Amino acid sequence: MRVYLRTFGCRANHADTEAVRAIITAAGHEVVGTSEGADAAVFNSCAVTAQAEADVRHAVRRAAREAPRLRTVVMGCVAGLDDRRPALAALPGVTHVVPGGDADAVARALGIDAVRPSAGARQQGTRALLRIQDGCDEHCTFCATTMARGANRSRPADELVREAARLAEHHPEIVLTGIHIGTYGVDLGTSLGALLERLVREVPLVRFRLSSVEATEVDDRIGALLTGGGDRVAPFLHSPLQSGSGRLLRRMGRHWYTPEQYAVRIERLTAGRPAFGLGADVITGFPGETDEDHARTVALCERLPFTYLHVFPFSGRPGTPAVRLPDPVAPPVARARAAELRLLAACKQTAYAASRAGARADVIVVGRGPDRSGLTEDYLTVRLADPTLPRGHRFVGRLGAGAGGSLVAAAHRYL
Repeated sequence: MRVYLRTFGCRANHADTEAVRAIITAAGHEVVGTSEGADAAVFNSCAVTAQAEADVRHAVRRAAREAPRLRTVVMGCVAGLDDRRPALAALPGVTHVVPGGDADAVARALGIDAVRPSAGARQQGTRALLRIQDGCDEHCTFCATTMARGANRSRPADELVREAARLAEHHPEIVLTGIHIGTYGVDLGTSLGALLERLVREVPLVRFRLSSVEATEVDDRIGALLTGGGDRVAPFLHSPLQSGSGRLLRRMGRHWYTPEQYAVRIERLTAGRPAFGLGADVITGFPGETDEDHARTVALCERLPFTYLHVFPFSGRPGTPAVRLPDPVAPPVARARAAELRLLAACKQTAYAASRAGARADVIVVGRGPDRSGLTEDYLTVRLADPTLPRGHRFVGRLGAGAGGSLVAAAHRYL
């Protein structure tokens, strides 16, 4: 059987797709790059915005046109929402809708024996994804993910260490991912910091990176590894902000921090660090957002040393409390505010990259063929002085200024 896989959304979804891929290939079937000529397809869906849902539906319909006999399975977050499953099931070619990331259920839907191969097999990406937990115990008023994924559920640390050790045989970097990884271990009597310390201690050589973590969940153990982990833990943090207005954060249901608490944690973590990648998610046009609220967000983003921002105009998700809030913001206003923040982010990103010229960097070669580039520890994409370096190669290099404000990495020591 030839199976086409396509993933939408976050790294957690991509990690789930890798689990499906491993089962398919272990069972002797083939994963193909297009729906044409495939016997079956698996679409891993994202529910974070209305556009993300629309993209999934469009992709399923297009695949059915290209391959009329295609049998399609839809999994992921949209599939996990009770009120969306009937619409997904009615799409052309769809035979099964599997909530969340249940790879075994996807295998059964494909008619494959759900015998999971040993975890830690080579993944498709240059950098491996290690799913450490699922679900979220918070209830942000704009978010459908909690409804789709359920409560926090952590994987046992022994299992994760074994999987990481096997992944390290094939990948130079392992990204710890999940729906809300900062709550890892709450249900097991441990913590994300304890897990990261153990991974660094027991899985040598490979570089670890955290995906999205709330700023207030970066405790002293995690902070010490982010700032003093040498070449083992990437000095990088993606920490959702959402708004620089405390009033709006309360309307969003993000009760566990204020803008000032967020700023203090970030400044403590990044102070005096010449190389630290810092990103955040920001929502514009949330119901009730005033010009003053937006100005507070802009001011906070200007103050903090962000190296990039993911900015989204508010997208009301059916079934979430936010869609019932009064004082909606006109979409053109939300888009204009998003454009202002994206311009600010682009300026900060350019300035940070320029500050890294002439400095040392820990670089991993990513991409394929002529599209290969380097990814630094602080999440900068750089050109390669030696374009023949193979994908997955890791080296310590010196960053030089290139054309158009780009950076070029020249290797002087290999890892």
